[in-house]
Amino acid sequence: MKMTRRTMLKMSAATGMMAAAKARAQQPGAIAGKKASICFRIGAPIWQNEARFNELLGLFDKNAGAPSSARVTDEITLFTSETHPPLPLNVILGRMPVMQARMEAARARGYRSGINVLATLGHHEENLPNSLSGDYTPMTDISGGVCRGTFCPNDEAMRAYIAGVYEAVAGAKPDYIWIDDDVRLFGHMPIGAGCFCDTCVARFSKSSGKEYTRETLRAAFNAAPLADQLALRKAYLQHNRDTISGLFRLIETTVHAKSPGMPLGFMTGDRFFEGYDFDTWAGILAGPQGAPVLWRPGAGTYTDDRLASITDKAHDIGRQVSVLPGYVTRIQSELESFPYQRLKKSEHATALEAAVYIASGCTGTAFNVMSMYDEPLDEYAPLVARLARVRPFLDTLAGELGRATLEGIHSGWCKDFYAAQNAPGPWLGGPITPSHCTEIYATGLPAAYAAGGARVTALAGDQALALREEEVLSVLHGGVYLDGAALVRLNDMGYGKLTGFKVAEVRHIDCIEELTSHEMNRAFAGRRRNGRQSFWRCPTYLFDPTADGAQAISRCVDYTYKETGPCCMGVFENREGGRVCVAGYYPYEQLQNLSKSAQLKSVMRWLSKDTLPAYVSSFHRINLWARRPEGRIAIALLNGSLDPAENVELLVRTEKGNMTFTTERSRENVTATGADGIYQRFVLPMMQPWELALAVV
Repeated sequence: MKMTRRTMLKMSAATGMMAAAKARAQQPGAIAGKKASICFRIGAPIWQNEARFNELLGLFDKNAGAPSSARVTDEITLFTSETHPPLPLNVILGRMPVMQARMEAARARGYRSGINVLATLGHHEENLPNSLSGDYTPMTDISGGVCRGTFCPNDEAMRAYIAGVYEAVAGAKPDYIWIDDDVRLFGHMPIGAGCFCDTCVARFSKSSGKEYTRETLRAAFNAAPLADQLALRKAYLQHNRDTISGLFRLIETTVHAKSPGMPLGFMTGDRFFEGYDFDTWAGILAGPQGAPVLWRPGAGTYTDDRLASITDKAHDIGRQVSVLPGYVTRIQSELESFPYQRLKKSEHATALEAAVYIASGCTGTAFNVMSMYDEPLDEYAPLVARLARVRPFLDTLAGELGRATLEGIHSGWCKDFYAAQNAPGPWLGGPITPSHCTEIYATGLPAAYAAGGARVTALAGDQALALREEEVLSVLHGGVYLDGAALVRLNDMGYGKLTGFKVAEVRHIDCIEELTSHEMNRAFAGRRRNGRQSFWRCPTYLFDPTADGAQAISRCVDYTYKETGPCCMGVFENREGGRVCVAGYYPYEQLQNLSKSAQLKSVMRWLSKDTLPAYVSSFHRINLWARRPEGRIAIALLNGSLDPAENVELLVRTEKGNMTFTTERSRENVTATGADGIYQRFVLPMMQPWELALAVV
């Protein structure tokens, strides 16, 4: 019987659901327990030298408290390689006996130990004379450019090589196997987005029912009409999802044929071009028997040079975790300090990162912070000792937060987010992320990464093009914050009756925002905000109301303070009960003065209809993550300033008048000082610069 694509998709979904159910039932207690899952990833130069590896084990043992659960790490994971293209299979085979011996030595000391396959497909061009070569198809971009250190996952010869690698790795009897983040289709230097080799283009031609070459496909991605352009782009994202699904089926069947039940893990970043299909891929890696699945979300934060990159990465990680099914409970953040030079990243920042990434969704951390050389480890001893001291706090965070859904402001991203890049216009440019909410979050408003946790959705630019109609309607029936470009796009899509405004004019110079006397502005009426368009280019959108009840809460003035537009920010409640704010003046930037941040908090509270679980009402640079695990409200707060945060006022949507407030340094009880409507007000103990705290009500 010939099956249709729809039938095959239904069968695949059913198989994934059965695997998920089995995985939920078979998660071992150590994974789902009330402590953080901690790992150290160890480079090949260290484990290849038995004396050096024993020195490493001694360093870890020295930082093991009593009981053994207090030790600095639970796991020791060994990289197969120190360079990033795949190694020849005979080299992999030759390394397995040594790796097996090292893992047995780690287990003898009480550590779990596994293998990190670096690399499956390859990252980029490096060490090519000693790397995999032969009749394998290189990763190829839309212009025909290739990366000689990375290979197409649909190439049959490459698939045979991969099967050989994972069979050998499983045969070394690790406790688990990690697939590194080279399994992706974007960012393989020196090319951009791939793979558009002849095999991949032919596969896409077959699935789409239309014959393409690279040249005709590139033209079609960027051709009018817009609806056809978007449909084709989304179809290619599905092709990419299917490509990685096929690779993971190969790895899963190979490993589990050799070692049934072997836990498989995958390291990710934001994977928009790949289709962000983490839930499907997790089900595939679980296999028919529901083996445990591990995850390692990450992004690039390597030095202390820009501390705010920690919160940027936390938001990236939060998105990645939000897609994972609930049965994936061992989620170790990728914490990397490449090139591992101790003066580049402080002990404090390394410990803080681990805590912040648990706050944003992980349940543990994988530290990739040790030397990449075969050299004495003395310079790393203070760092390991510092990470041992933070371990109890990480356990507290993981135990209190678990995998409960984050609630707050959602950036509106979805799996098809990349399809809207430059639409209409050239596709396959640089990677994009929905980072427009970063400053909003830093004012003390809670972040949400899954649409199910959205109390307000913030849309920017052409994002709505990536959403399905039911998703757009859900956003507009809830609370939504729109920049001018997003308003234009929604109105063009036919949703004008629900937005309440239209763009009257776009101005590019000499615009200043002035808060009106609207009640949302309270004592700040008349305050001004100058974005200095001559320095920081950002068009100002002026709005006209299109429905009764649409109100201006900010107007635009020039440098003489003469009105040049009666509305550059407005609010409206539509016929479906949805609440809309249109923000035309630096809607996502330069928000961190007192009057604007106060206005923004009033707006977000109104948009949410008082459903935000918590927010910082005082004027502090605080990032906040709020959940409701098991009847409690658990709130992680990060002081993202180099100043101590004193007298932080935290409003919590609760009737309870007491909270526990925990940092790495101390644990205190805090009593509410009053109420603001349905919110209790708590004045928090002082937080040190760049310190994370946990408040539980």
